[in-house]
Amino acid sequence: MGNRRGAMEGVGMKAEFWQDRPVFVTGGSGLLGGWLVKRLVEGGADVVCLLRDWVPQSELVQTGLFDKVKVVRGDVCDQALLERVLGEYEVQTVFHLAAQTIVTIANRNPISTFESNIQGTSSLLEACRRSPKVAQIITASSDKAYGDQTKLPYDEETPLQGQHPYDVSKSCADLIAHSYAVSFDSPVVVTRCGNFYGGGDLNWNRIVPGTIRSVLRGQSPVIRSDGSFVRDYFYVEDGAAAYTLLAEKLAENPALKGEAFNFSNEIQVSVIDLVNKILQQMGSDLKAQVLNEASNEIRHQYLSAEKARKMLGWTPQFTLEEGLKRTLAWYQSYLSENKYEHPQTNP
Repeated sequence: MGNRRGAMEGVGMKAEFWQDRPVFVTGGSGLLGGWLVKRLVEGGADVVCLLRDWVPQSELVQTGLFDKVKVVRGDVCDQALLERVLGEYEVQTVFHLAAQTIVTIANRNPISTFESNIQGTSSLLEACRRSPKVAQIITASSDKAYGDQTKLPYDEETPLQGQHPYDVSKSCADLIAHSYAVSFDSPVVVTRCGNFYGGGDLNWNRIVPGTIRSVLRGQSPVIRSDGSFVRDYFYVEDGAAAYTLLAEKLAENPALKGEAFNFSNEIQVSVIDLVNKILQQMGSDLKAQVLNEASNEIRHQYLSAEKARKMLGWTPQFTLEEGLKRTLAWYQSYLSENKYEHPQTNP
Protein backbone atom coordinates (compact mmCIF):
# COMPACT_ATOMS: atom_id res chain seq x y z
CA MET A 1 0.00 0.00 0.00
CA GLY A 2 2.88 2.38 -0.62
CA ASN A 3 4.61 4.55 1.95
CA ARG A 4 1.51 5.65 3.86
CA ARG A 5 2.09 2.98 6.48
CA GLY A 6 5.46 3.47 8.10
CA ALA A 7 6.74 1.91 11.29
CA MET A 8 4.84 2.67 14.47
CA GLU A 9 6.08 5.85 16.08
CA GLY A 10 5.59 7.42 19.47
CA VAL A 11 5.66 5.72 22.85
CA GLY A 12 7.72 2.52 22.89
CA MET A 13 6.57 -0.89 24.07
CA LYS A 14 8.22 -3.21 26.55
CA ALA A 15 9.57 -5.97 24.33
CA GLU A 16 9.91 -8.45 27.16
CA PHE A 17 6.24 -8.01 28.08
CA TRP A 18 4.74 -8.39 24.61
CA GLN A 19 7.04 -10.97 23.00
CA ASP A 20 4.91 -14.05 22.23
CA ARG A 21 2.20 -12.82 24.63
CA PRO A 22 -1.25 -14.25 23.78
CA VAL A 23 -3.47 -11.20 23.20
CA PHE A 24 -7.14 -11.10 22.24
CA VAL A 25 -8.56 -8.08 20.39
CA THR A 26 -12.23 -7.50 19.64
CA GLY A 27 -13.04 -4.89 17.01
CA GLY A 28 -9.76 -5.36 15.14
CA SER A 29 -11.21 -4.18 11.83
CA GLY A 30 -12.20 -0.78 13.26
CA LEU A 31 -10.22 2.46 13.25
CA LEU A 32 -8.45 2.01 16.59
CA GLY A 33 -8.41 -1.77 16.27
CA GLY A 34 -6.35 -1.75 13.10
CA TRP A 35 -3.66 0.49 14.56
CA LEU A 36 -3.63 -1.40 17.86
CA VAL A 37 -3.22 -4.76 16.12
CA LYS A 38 -0.40 -3.27 14.02
CA ARG A 39 1.33 -2.09 17.17
CA LEU A 40 0.90 -5.44 18.92
CA VAL A 41 2.20 -7.42 15.95
CA GLU A 42 5.22 -5.13 15.66
CA GLY A 43 5.77 -5.66 19.40
CA GLY A 44 5.93 -9.43 18.93
CA ALA A 45 2.58 -10.34 20.50
CA ASP A 46 0.66 -13.47 19.49
CA VAL A 47 -2.58 -11.77 18.46
CA VAL A 48 -6.04 -13.33 18.14
CA CYS A 49 -8.73 -11.12 16.56
CA LEU A 50 -12.48 -11.56 16.79
CA LEU A 51 -14.16 -10.37 13.57
CA ARG A 52 -17.88 -10.30 12.93
CA ASP A 53 -17.80 -8.82 9.42
CA TRP A 54 -15.30 -9.19 6.60
CA VAL A 55 -14.07 -5.68 5.71
CA PRO A 56 -11.52 -5.95 2.88
CA GLN A 57 -10.82 -2.19 2.94
CA SER A 58 -9.85 -2.24 6.64
CA GLU A 59 -6.29 -1.68 7.84
CA LEU A 60 -6.26 -5.24 9.14
CA VAL A 61 -6.62 -6.58 5.61
CA GLN A 62 -5.02 -3.84 3.51
CA THR A 63 -1.73 -3.88 5.44
CA GLY A 64 -1.41 -7.67 5.43
CA LEU A 65 -1.92 -7.85 9.20
CA PHE A 66 -4.70 -10.34 8.59
CA ASP A 67 -2.04 -12.88 7.61
CA LYS A 68 -0.03 -12.23 10.78
CA VAL A 69 -2.78 -12.83 13.36
CA LYS A 70 -5.17 -15.60 14.27
CA VAL A 71 -8.73 -14.73 13.23
CA VAL A 72 -11.93 -16.00 14.83
CA ARG A 73 -15.20 -15.18 13.08
CA GLY A 74 -18.12 -14.47 15.37
CA ASP A 75 -20.12 -12.00 17.43
CA VAL A 76 -18.92 -10.37 20.63
CA CYS A 77 -22.26 -11.22 22.25
CA ASP A 78 -21.51 -14.96 21.88
CA GLN A 79 -20.20 -15.69 25.37
CA ALA A 80 -19.59 -19.40 24.67
CA LEU A 81 -17.45 -18.51 21.66
CA LEU A 82 -15.49 -15.98 23.70
CA GLU A 83 -14.83 -18.52 26.44
CA ARG A 84 -13.61 -21.04 23.88
CA VAL A 85 -11.22 -18.54 22.31
CA LEU A 86 -9.83 -17.31 25.61
CA GLY A 87 -9.29 -20.86 26.80
CA GLU A 88 -7.93 -22.49 23.65
CA TYR A 89 -5.50 -19.67 22.88
CA GLU A 90 -4.53 -19.23 26.57
CA VAL A 91 -5.10 -15.49 26.29
CA GLN A 92 -3.44 -13.29 28.92
CA THR A 93 -4.30 -9.77 27.75
CA VAL A 94 -7.65 -8.65 26.31
CA PHE A 95 -8.43 -5.43 24.44
CA HIS A 96 -12.18 -4.99 24.04
CA LEU A 97 -12.86 -2.48 21.26
CA ALA A 98 -15.82 -4.04 19.46
CA ALA A 99 -18.75 -1.64 19.43
CA GLN A 100 -21.24 0.20 17.30
CA THR A 101 -19.51 3.58 17.33
CA ILE A 102 -21.58 5.88 15.10
CA VAL A 103 -23.94 8.27 16.90
CA THR A 104 -26.33 8.68 13.97
CA ILE A 105 -26.68 4.90 13.60
CA ALA A 106 -27.37 4.62 17.33
CA ASN A 107 -30.16 7.17 16.96
CA ARG A 108 -31.71 5.16 14.12
CA ASN A 109 -30.99 1.68 15.50
CA PRO A 110 -30.73 1.89 19.30
CA ILE A 111 -31.39 -1.81 19.95
CA SER A 112 -28.50 -3.06 17.82
CA THR A 113 -26.27 -0.46 19.48
CA PHE A 114 -27.34 -1.56 22.96
CA GLU A 115 -26.75 -5.19 22.05
CA SER A 116 -23.26 -4.58 20.66
CA ASN A 117 -22.09 -2.10 23.25
CA ILE A 118 -23.80 -3.31 26.44
CA GLN A 119 -24.44 -7.01 25.95
CA GLY A 120 -21.14 -7.38 24.09
CA THR A 121 -19.25 -5.90 27.03
CA SER A 122 -21.01 -8.04 29.63
CA SER A 123 -20.49 -11.20 27.55
CA LEU A 124 -16.80 -10.44 27.12
CA LEU A 125 -16.26 -9.68 30.81
CA GLU A 126 -18.12 -12.80 31.91
CA ALA A 127 -16.05 -14.93 29.55
CA CYS A 128 -12.90 -13.35 30.99
CA ARG A 129 -14.11 -14.01 34.54
CA ARG A 130 -14.40 -17.69 33.67
CA SER A 131 -10.95 -17.78 32.03
CA PRO A 132 -8.24 -17.93 34.72
CA LYS A 133 -5.30 -17.08 32.45
CA VAL A 134 -6.67 -13.62 31.60
CA ALA A 135 -4.56 -11.14 33.55
CA GLN A 136 -5.38 -7.76 31.95
CA ILE A 137 -8.58 -6.49 30.34
CA ILE A 138 -8.61 -3.07 28.70
CA THR A 139 -12.12 -2.10 27.69
CA ALA A 140 -13.08 0.92 25.61
CA SER A 141 -15.62 3.34 26.96
CA SER A 142 -15.83 6.88 25.57
CA ASP A 143 -16.02 10.52 26.55
CA LYS A 144 -19.68 10.18 25.53
CA ALA A 145 -20.25 8.05 28.65
CA TYR A 146 -20.16 11.26 30.69
CA GLY A 147 -23.16 12.64 28.84
CA ASP A 148 -23.88 16.35 28.76
CA GLN A 149 -22.19 18.20 31.64
CA THR A 150 -22.10 21.82 32.74
CA LYS A 151 -18.63 21.48 34.31
CA LEU A 152 -15.78 21.04 31.83
CA PRO A 153 -13.39 19.43 31.24
CA TYR A 154 -14.60 15.99 32.24
CA ASP A 155 -12.36 14.21 34.70
CA GLU A 156 -12.72 10.62 35.88
CA GLU A 157 -14.86 11.68 38.85
CA THR A 158 -17.48 13.23 36.56
CA PRO A 159 -20.73 11.20 36.82
CA LEU A 160 -21.64 8.90 33.95
CA GLN A 161 -25.00 10.19 32.75
CA GLY A 162 -25.50 9.51 29.08
CA GLN A 163 -29.00 10.37 27.83
CA HIS A 164 -28.98 9.58 24.10
CA PRO A 165 -28.69 5.99 22.78
CA TYR A 166 -24.96 5.92 22.00
CA ASP A 167 -24.04 7.82 25.15
CA VAL A 168 -26.22 5.55 27.31
CA SER A 169 -24.68 2.44 25.77
CA LYS A 170 -21.22 3.67 26.76
CA SER A 171 -22.31 4.73 30.27
CA CYS A 172 -23.77 1.26 30.82
CA ALA A 173 -20.78 -0.64 29.45
CA ASP A 174 -18.47 1.51 31.56
CA LEU A 175 -20.43 0.78 34.74
CA ILE A 176 -20.57 -2.94 33.94
CA ALA A 177 -16.78 -3.02 33.62
CA HIS A 178 -16.41 -1.30 36.98
CA SER A 179 -18.84 -3.73 38.58
CA TYR A 180 -16.76 -6.71 37.41
CA ALA A 181 -13.65 -5.18 38.97
CA VAL A 182 -15.39 -4.45 42.27
CA SER A 183 -17.62 -7.51 42.59
CA PHE A 184 -15.49 -10.22 40.96
CA ASP A 185 -11.97 -8.80 41.24
CA SER A 186 -11.68 -8.83 37.44
CA PRO A 187 -8.44 -7.21 36.19
CA VAL A 188 -10.25 -4.65 34.07
CA VAL A 189 -9.51 -0.97 33.43
CA VAL A 190 -11.56 1.42 31.30
CA THR A 191 -10.44 3.96 28.72
CA ARG A 192 -12.42 7.10 27.95
CA CYS A 193 -11.01 8.79 24.88
CA GLY A 194 -11.87 11.80 22.81
CA ASN A 195 -13.09 11.57 19.21
CA PHE A 196 -10.66 9.31 17.37
CA TYR A 197 -9.45 10.31 13.93
CA GLY A 198 -6.72 8.96 11.67
CA GLY A 199 -5.99 6.91 8.60
CA GLY A 200 -8.06 3.77 8.26
CA ASP A 201 -11.40 5.23 9.30
CA LEU A 202 -13.79 4.15 6.55
CA ASN A 203 -16.91 5.56 8.21
CA TRP A 204 -17.27 8.34 5.67
CA ASN A 205 -20.03 10.09 7.61
CA ARG A 206 -17.43 11.03 10.23
CA ILE A 207 -16.15 14.54 9.82
CA VAL A 208 -12.44 13.90 9.14
CA PRO A 209 -12.57 11.15 6.48
CA GLY A 210 -15.73 12.62 4.97
CA THR A 211 -14.17 16.07 4.62
CA ILE A 212 -10.93 14.76 3.11
CA ARG A 213 -12.75 12.57 0.58
CA SER A 214 -15.05 15.41 -0.45
CA VAL A 215 -12.15 17.80 -1.03
CA LEU A 216 -10.21 15.21 -3.04
CA ARG A 217 -13.32 14.85 -5.20
CA GLY A 218 -13.61 18.60 -5.61
CA GLN A 219 -16.83 18.67 -3.61
CA SER A 220 -17.80 20.89 -0.69
CA PRO A 221 -17.48 19.05 2.64
CA VAL A 222 -20.72 18.50 4.54
CA ILE A 223 -21.27 19.33 8.21
CA ARG A 224 -24.38 17.66 9.65
CA SER A 225 -24.61 19.97 12.67
CA ASP A 226 -24.51 23.76 12.76
CA GLY A 227 -20.71 23.56 12.97
CA SER A 228 -20.45 24.90 16.52
CA PHE A 229 -20.33 21.53 18.32
CA VAL A 230 -17.06 21.29 20.26
CA ARG A 231 -15.11 18.06 20.53
CA ASP A 232 -11.80 16.74 21.82
CA TYR A 233 -10.09 15.13 18.80
CA PHE A 234 -7.55 12.39 19.51
CA TYR A 235 -5.15 10.89 16.98
CA VAL A 236 -5.47 7.12 16.60
CA GLU A 237 -1.76 6.24 16.89
CA ASP A 238 -1.70 8.02 20.25
CA GLY A 239 -4.72 5.94 21.20
CA ALA A 240 -3.04 2.64 20.29
CA ALA A 241 0.04 3.61 22.30
CA ALA A 242 -2.13 4.54 25.30
CA TYR A 243 -3.82 1.13 25.24
CA THR A 244 -0.58 -0.86 25.23
CA LEU A 245 0.90 1.36 27.94
CA LEU A 246 -2.19 0.84 30.09
CA ALA A 247 -1.91 -2.95 29.78
CA GLU A 248 1.75 -2.79 30.82
CA LYS A 249 0.94 -0.58 33.81
CA LEU A 250 -1.89 -2.88 34.89
CA ALA A 251 0.50 -5.84 34.80
CA GLU A 252 2.96 -3.92 36.98
CA ASN A 253 0.28 -2.74 39.39
CA PRO A 254 -2.84 -4.96 39.63
CA ALA A 255 -4.34 -2.42 42.04
CA LEU A 256 -5.23 -0.35 38.98
CA LYS A 257 -8.14 -2.71 38.30
CA GLY A 258 -11.45 -0.87 38.33
CA GLU A 259 -9.85 2.45 37.40
CA ALA A 260 -10.87 4.55 34.43
CA PHE A 261 -8.52 6.80 32.47
CA ASN A 262 -9.23 9.69 30.13
CA PHE A 263 -6.89 9.95 27.15
CA SER A 264 -6.94 13.22 25.28
CA ASN A 265 -4.96 16.09 23.81
CA GLU A 266 -7.07 18.28 26.13
CA ILE A 267 -8.11 20.59 23.32
CA GLN A 268 -11.42 22.16 22.34
CA VAL A 269 -12.13 22.33 18.63
CA SER A 270 -15.42 23.14 16.94
CA VAL A 271 -16.47 21.10 13.93
CA ILE A 272 -16.23 24.10 11.61
CA ASP A 273 -12.73 24.93 12.87
CA LEU A 274 -11.63 21.33 12.31
CA VAL A 275 -12.99 21.36 8.76
CA ASN A 276 -11.22 24.66 8.08
CA LYS A 277 -7.93 23.21 9.37
CA ILE A 278 -8.30 20.30 6.96
CA LEU A 279 -9.16 22.65 4.07
CA GLN A 280 -6.12 24.77 4.89
CA GLN A 281 -3.79 21.75 5.00
CA MET A 282 -5.18 20.59 1.66
CA GLY A 283 -4.80 24.02 0.09
CA SER A 284 -8.49 24.11 -0.80
CA ASP A 285 -10.73 27.16 -1.15
CA LEU A 286 -13.92 25.09 -0.92
CA LYS A 287 -16.51 26.10 1.67
CA ALA A 288 -18.30 23.70 3.98
CA GLN A 289 -21.99 23.00 3.46
CA VAL A 290 -23.65 23.31 6.89
CA LEU A 291 -26.85 21.22 7.11
CA ASN A 292 -27.75 21.93 10.76
CA GLU A 293 -29.52 18.55 10.97
CA ALA A 294 -27.80 16.96 14.00
CA SER A 295 -29.95 15.75 16.89
CA ASN A 296 -29.41 13.81 20.11
CA GLU A 297 -25.78 14.88 20.36
CA ILE A 298 -23.77 16.64 23.08
CA ARG A 299 -22.89 20.20 22.11
CA HIS A 300 -19.66 20.75 24.06
CA GLN A 301 -17.23 18.27 25.57
CA TYR A 302 -13.55 17.82 26.24
CA LEU A 303 -11.46 15.77 28.64
CA SER A 304 -8.84 16.22 31.33
CA ALA A 305 -6.04 13.66 30.98
CA GLU A 306 -4.31 14.71 34.21
CA LYS A 307 -4.90 11.33 35.86
CA ALA A 308 -3.24 9.44 32.98
CA ARG A 309 -0.31 11.85 33.01
CA LYS A 310 0.25 11.48 36.75
CA MET A 311 -0.54 7.78 37.33
CA LEU A 312 0.69 6.31 34.04
CA GLY A 313 3.30 8.83 32.93
CA TRP A 314 1.42 9.16 29.65
CA THR A 315 1.56 12.05 27.20
CA PRO A 316 0.28 12.26 23.61
CA GLN A 317 2.96 12.26 20.93
CA PHE A 318 1.05 14.09 18.20
CA THR A 319 -0.52 17.55 18.04
CA LEU A 320 -3.77 18.01 16.13
CA GLU A 321 -1.86 19.53 13.21
CA GLU A 322 0.61 16.63 13.10
CA GLY A 323 -2.15 14.06 13.37
CA LEU A 324 -4.13 15.71 10.57
CA LYS A 325 -1.04 15.82 8.35
CA ARG A 326 -0.48 12.07 8.78
CA THR A 327 -4.19 11.39 8.33
CA LEU A 328 -4.35 13.41 5.13
CA ALA A 329 -1.34 11.55 3.70
CA TRP A 330 -3.05 8.23 4.48
CA TYR A 331 -6.27 9.15 2.66
CA GLN A 332 -4.50 10.69 -0.31
CA SER A 333 -2.65 7.41 -0.80
CA TYR A 334 -5.67 5.23 -0.05
CA LEU A 335 -8.04 7.03 -2.37
CA SER A 336 -5.51 7.18 -5.18
CA GLU A 337 -5.08 3.39 -4.93
CA ASN A 338 -8.83 2.72 -4.67
CA LYS A 339 -10.20 4.51 -7.71
CA TYR A 340 -13.77 3.42 -7.03
CA GLU A 341 -13.66 5.63 -3.92
CA HIS A 342 -12.20 8.56 -5.83
CA PRO A 343 -13.92 9.18 -9.19
CA GLN A 344 -12.38 11.74 -11.51
CA THR A 345 -14.02 15.14 -11.33
CA ASN A 346 -14.62 17.38 -14.29
CA PRO A 347 -12.09 20.19 -14.77
